[in-house]
Amino acid sequence: METIFVAPFFVGWGTLALINAGLAQGKGRGGLAWFAISVLLGPLATLLVVVLPRRAG
Repeated sequence: METIFVAPFFVGWGTLALINAGLAQGKGRGGLAWFAISVLLGPLATLLVVVLPRRAG
């Protein structure tokens, strides 16, 4: 019965990682790298992507 409650957590975490990858690409950063960072750090990675300045170039 525990897996029923744990599964939505992983779905939400994965969705957040995909959103962070898109945000990072929009700021000129590597989407795949930020996806991996987001899998590890979750909401903290979202904060970093939003706060870091846009990459020049």
